[in-house]
Amino acid sequence: MKVVVNVFLKAGVLDSQGKAVHHALKSIHFENVSDVRVGKQIVLKLNESDEKKAMEDVTRMCEDLLANTVIEDYTIEIVK
Repeated sequence: MKVVVNVFLKAGVLDSQGKAVHHALKSIHFENVSDVRVGKQIVLKLNESDEKKAMEDVTRMCEDLLANTVIEDYTIEIVK
């Protein structure tokens, strides 16, 4: 089973990397971009067939290691 986890900074947390990318885009004349937020994507291949169990396991992985839940949010998607 393939699972995709997207981790991104919570709203209100300064995204310095996003600001740098935004500035760089403007410097190469992409003026129509109003904001940039940068995150990370983690793709997991699980030896699990039960989707409910997989979601529970991946949620635990996110809470314990993959995301800093003080400043980051995450989404989990099971890819069929």
